[in-house]
Formats: sequence, structure tokens, C-alpha cells
Amino acid sequence: MPELPEVETVRERLAPVLTGRRFERVEIHDPRLVRPYEPAEVAAELEGERVAAVERRGKYLIFRFESGRVLLIHLRMTGNLRHGRGLQDDPHRRAVVRLDDGSDVSYRDVRRFGTWLLLEPGELEPYLAAKVGEEPLDVLFTAARLGGRLAGRRAPVKAALLDQRTLAGMGNIYVDEALWRARIHPLRPAESLDRNELRRLHRGIRAALEHGIARQGSTLRNYALPDGAAGSMQDEFRVYGRGGEPCDRCGTPIAKTRVAGRGTWFCPSCQPAAQAATSSPSRPSRSRRQSSV
Repeated sequence: MPELPEVETVRERLAPVLTGRRFERVEIHDPRLVRPYEPAEVAAELEGERVAAVERRGKYLIFRFESGRVLLIHLRMTGNLRHGRGLQDDPHRRAVVRLDDGSDVSYRDVRRFGTWLLLEPGELEPYLAAKVGEEPLDVLFTAARLGGRLAGRRAPVKAALLDQRTLAGMGNIYVDEALWRARIHPLRPAESLDRNELRRLHRGIRAALEHGIARQGSTLRNYALPDGAAGSMQDEFRVYGRGGEPCDRCGTPIAKTRVAGRGTWFCPSCQPAAQAATSSPSRPSRSRRQSSV
């Protein structure tokens, strides 16, 4: 599933070519994309809208229109957007938008889990507030605020970070990469992290995401940039998908386990299992933990 770096890369590429452009013609071929609404009705509502800005919130792409309306797109597992002229027909194309400059934006989705949602003015903020937590790359996101999000969470730290209500945009790849950078075992109870560990995790999260954006995301199966090019982050993973290979930091073979139903990679030496095994079930009160972060 595209995570924050992949969605941010798509946003960066689309913003210059979409901002100021009008949706001249819209075709929605898959009713799943906009259900429970009728595709023809949503397409008709979108035609004539002019893009004021292209933004991102977590894993959501946000097309803001001059009218105040918003098109909210979630790529889910296999969705991607292509931009260009004379785009070839594709059996997995679910929608296409003709812009007023003659170019097209095509939405392709093999698994058909992606969604398009047209929101009226004032509906976006409450909608997102109920679904996603803080932006991990926001300047206001600190180690103390991370500690507040994890306080009282007995779940493994990886499971807590995968919860979009904890942090917006984190997924399986970048959580594994962040925990490796922070030297924290993925099964460690989230509430057991001390102040120094929270600082390391905060740095690890930001570094992993920034690295992913700099490499234009990870192309493993379906993800691609709007021009069809691949990202390159998959060539620089520290642990994700590298079971049995030597750790870049200590040389120990990377191990694999499962956390929250997800394949999870970690270094047994840099991220010792003893962290998870020896964490005391007796925790300080939430107020004391937060005050110490």
C-alpha cells in the first residue's frame, strides 16, 4: 500500500500540472470507486471544477477546488495516478479526467480498493479528524507529542504506529525502517518506551519518511510516479523485506516475525528481543509518563 512518502511524491508531481487547471470531462468506469454514489452523478459534479491546490493528509490526496469543494483520493493497495497526453487504454483504468489543457489524469487500480470522495465546503476537516492522527513530518510533531500518542498503549509499538489514528501515513515499510533506525524491537509495548527511546523513535520516523520522499517512494509492485517512472527507495531498505541478509549496521542476519498480522523485519542484535520480554507490566501512570517526555 502506498504510504506517506509515495503519496507525497505523487502530490509533488501533480501539484504543478494540476493547479489552475479545470476538469473539462470526467469519466468514472468503476462504481466501487465512488460508492454508494452513482459514478455518472459524481463525474457530472466534478466537471467544471478548477483545482486551487493539491495537498496531502496522511495517505490521502486532496484536490482542493476554487469552489471550496474537495476531491479526497485514497490509493489503498494498488491505486495510482498517471498524467500525460494520449495515455494508452488500460484494463485496470477506473477513471480518467480530461483537463482544460488537453492532458489527462488517469486513475489505475488493479485490486479496486481505492476511493474517490467528493466533499462539500467545510466537510474535509471533520472527516479527516476522525480518521487520522498527527502528521509525523509536521514541525509541531515532537518526541513529547509522540509520547502522548503512545501513552497507555499496551499494544506492540509497531501495531500502535500502524494505527492511522496514532500517526498519519505510516505503514508496514516505513514503520519497520523507523524502528530499525531507533534500535527498538517491533514487539516492545508502546507504553514502555522511555524518554530517550521516544527521542530515538521520533528521529527514526522522520528520517525514514524523509529518505523515502527523497527516493520518490518504494516501487515493489504497482506504485509508480504520475509519469510512469518507478521510485528507488526499495533499493535502500535497511530491514524491510531483507530476511537473512546482513544488517547494514552490525552484520547480523535480518530476522522476520509477524506483528498485527503483518510481516515484520528487524535486526535481532540492534533491536534485541529482550526489550519486549523484559518490559515490566507495571507502568507509571499516564500523567507521570507524559510529564517526563
